[in-house]
Amino acid sequence: MTDFLQMAGRRVLVLGVANRKSVAYRIGQVLTEVGAQVVYVVRSPERKAQVAKLLGDASVYVCDVERQVEIDALAQQLKQDFDGFHGLVHSIAYADYSDGIKPFHETGRAQFLQAIDISCYSLIALSNALKDQFAQDASVITISISTTLMAIESYGYMSPVKAALDSSLAFLVKSFSRFSKVRFNAVAPGLLKTSASAGIPGYVDSYLFAEKVIPRHEAVQTDEVANTAAFLLSPRSSGITAQSIVVDAGMAINYFDQAIVSQVSQ
Repeated sequence: MTDFLQMAGRRVLVLGVANRKSVAYRIGQVLTEVGAQVVYVVRSPERKAQVAKLLGDASVYVCDVERQVEIDALAQQLKQDFDGFHGLVHSIAYADYSDGIKPFHETGRAQFLQAIDISCYSLIALSNALKDQFAQDASVITISISTTLMAIESYGYMSPVKAALDSSLAFLVKSFSRFSKVRFNAVAPGLLKTSASAGIPGYVDSYLFAEKVIPRHEAVQTDEVANTAAFLLSPRSSGITAQSIVVDAGMAINYFDQAIVSQVSQ
C-alpha cells in the first residue's frame, strides 16, 4: 500500500532541532521521507547557522519561545509565507543544571519557572499563536518522558515539569474543540542518547541501567520515537488525542528482572 500514513503534501512545523542527534531532527527526516513538507523553527540565529547544512533547502525560522514577542512575530511571518499547517512538533525542553542535581526540595524558583516556561508553557503559547493557521484536522505533538511518577533523582525537577506538559494536552484538546478538530498528543520515550540528555548529571548511568532493564537489552532508539511521532501526526491516528504514547521498549514491565535482582542480593 502506497502512502500508508497519508502525509504526502501535508505541511508540518518542527521546533527543536539542535543537531543530528535531536529527536526533532529525526522526526523531520521521517516526515520528509513520507512526503510531508517540513518547516523548521530553531532557537537563535546562531543555531540556524549551525544546522543550515543539516536541514538542506528546508525553510528555517528563528524563535526564542521565552519571548512572547518572538512567538507572535513567528506566527505573523508564517502566515505570510504559508497557507497553513497540518501538524506541529514541539520538541523543546530546558532545565538549568549548572549547579548540579539538588534534592527536589532545594529546587530554585527561577530554575523551576524557567523550565516550566520553556518546556511546557511554550506549547500553549505556540498553539494559541498558530491556532488560525492549523488545518481543521491538524495534529500537534510534544515530546514528554515515559513516566513522571517515578522520582528519578538524576532528572531533578524536570519530571514535574513534564507532568505539567502532559496535563496540558487534555486542556488544549478541550479548548480547541470549540472551533476545530485539532489533536494534541505526546510521545513519551524512555531514556535516549541525545546531546541534550548527555548534559544531565548522572544520565549516562541511568541510560546504561535502562539497557539492562529493557527486555531486549537495547535502549530505545531515536528513530523509534520519530516513527511514533510520524504516526501521531498522520490522519491514520485520527482517533488518538490527549494521550501520551509511551515508547520505552518495555522497560516499565521489567524493573524486577531476576538477573538484576540477583546482582543486588548477592
